[in-house]
Amino acid sequence: MTTSLPPALIMLLAGLALPLLTNRAWRALMSLGAPAVALTLIWMTPDGPVLTTHILTFDLTILQGTTTGRLFGTIFAIMAFVGALFALKQTSALEASSALIYAGSAIGVSGAGDLITMFVFWELMAVGSTLVLWSAGEKTYRAARRYLMVHLFGGVVLMAGITGHVAETGSIAFTAIELAGVPSWLILIGFLINAGAPPFSAWLPDAYPEGSWSGTVFLSAFTTKTAVFVLLITFAGNEILVWVGLYMVFYGIIYALLENDMRRILAYSIVNQVGFMVCGIGIGTELALNGAASHAFAHIIYKALLLMAAGAVLYQTGKRKCTDLGGLFHSMPITTICGIIGALAISSFPLTSGFVSKSMISDAAGEEHLAVVWFLLYAASAGVFLHAGIKFPWFVFFQRDSGLRPADPPASMRWAMIIFAFLCIAIGVYPDPLYALLPYPVDYEPYTVGHVLHMTQLLLFAGLAFFVLLPLMKRTLTISLDTDTVYRRIGPWLVDVIGHSIGAADRAMRQTALRWFQDLVAALERVHGISGVLARDLNMTVTVLAVVIAFGLILLFDLIQGL
Repeated sequence: MTTSLPPALIMLLAGLALPLLTNRAWRALMSLGAPAVALTLIWMTPDGPVLTTHILTFDLTILQGTTTGRLFGTIFAIMAFVGALFALKQTSALEASSALIYAGSAIGVSGAGDLITMFVFWELMAVGSTLVLWSAGEKTYRAARRYLMVHLFGGVVLMAGITGHVAETGSIAFTAIELAGVPSWLILIGFLINAGAPPFSAWLPDAYPEGSWSGTVFLSAFTTKTAVFVLLITFAGNEILVWVGLYMVFYGIIYALLENDMRRILAYSIVNQVGFMVCGIGIGTELALNGAASHAFAHIIYKALLLMAAGAVLYQTGKRKCTDLGGLFHSMPITTICGIIGALAISSFPLTSGFVSKSMISDAAGEEHLAVVWFLLYAASAGVFLHAGIKFPWFVFFQRDSGLRPADPPASMRWAMIIFAFLCIAIGVYPDPLYALLPYPVDYEPYTVGHVLHMTQLLLFAGLAFFVLLPLMKRTLTISLDTDTVYRRIGPWLVDVIGHSIGAADRAMRQTALRWFQDLVAALERVHGISGVLARDLNMTVTVLAVVIAFGLILLFDLIQGL
């Protein structure tokens, strides 16, 4: 019976029940226990449809076991557990509850067997993530509203696409979709909005850094990686994703290099890393898809680790700008070491998880003779090392001493960072367990002499370039304008212009209608008023004449009808 119990249901019920628990120890047990139970159920779920139901004219597959779904469900559950461990000091019951609902919805998407079930969990995920943002307090409300509006728009686009797809094909199967026709394009756009693809990439760095010190860790893991999962299932091999992914890669690098806020640096880096995955999905070979899936798995771990390090700094100092930090390695050695390991992993340094996953994507481009793509991906790897591999740890932990001497964070936060730091190294040293989870058989050896030397040289020269150009890398208190300027600035202006135009048209129409009504009343007054034509006194002769004419007309009409 337990094999048919949806893992997502455990997470959702735990999320709904958690605010009812007043004892913090019970809350902690619920936050840690639900992901552990969900992970167990994920691995007890057999392949194929497991839990189905019939609603209206549709057969829904609420739970389905697949290799790809099990991979993503596993890392979602691990992330929920370690994230909950990191957040044990968080006093907001709303955040803890919302995080479980958020993670459970992502697990639900990974186990969905039809488009309708996927969409329901997809929208629940938007609700859960918005509540995680809102739980940080009033300062996040505006960012949360913008975040919600973008995702509601994406949900509308996705639902329109699914509706059109079902009308055209009669199928709700959650499987590969041919990119032909408006409905399939709408589905793709709905997925790409959640992935942080252009032109909506800015929602991610606009919203995620505004979360709490623990909330941002959860936000980094589920929405974009769930988008990667659905793209893997539905649109693998579509060339347009290669170029969308490359845009995301360089967009993230450029904006991260310009950024001063340590968590915004890492937020832009999420877009950059998801771009690698989207590019791999676009290439579409087995090696590329294995690379995209494994990189999503590895990315959740090292990105959460980096944001945990940033969250620990924020928790201990209350500061988030690089210009306010520096020299923290003196008093936060564990946070510094874990942050460095995460930075090396995201940079694909040998013996880290990023090295054994990201390289599969670039090598797949080489095997397909996509020379430009291969070159750009390797160039981007150097850019990643510049902004996340060196810039983040250097300016936060090693630059000019800020005089701050905070201690390492509480034990639960330290252990969460240590667990993920260990996984970054363990997967990099021994990737076979990860490779065994991938959707296709793996015949790939990352540790060839040429590959190791190539990446090491690339990263070392990128590091040298960083320190040579260090005066240019120092940040100032500036704001980088992004595509969100369109809907944050031009949008309200358009609303005002349209509002004024509609108001002016409304006033003109009402004034015209009022004038017409007044003219009508005046005309009626002239005819029927006290001094009107029909109200005048008539003498007997005129009255008799009028009666005779009336009778004459009646007789005439009768005569005509008789003919």
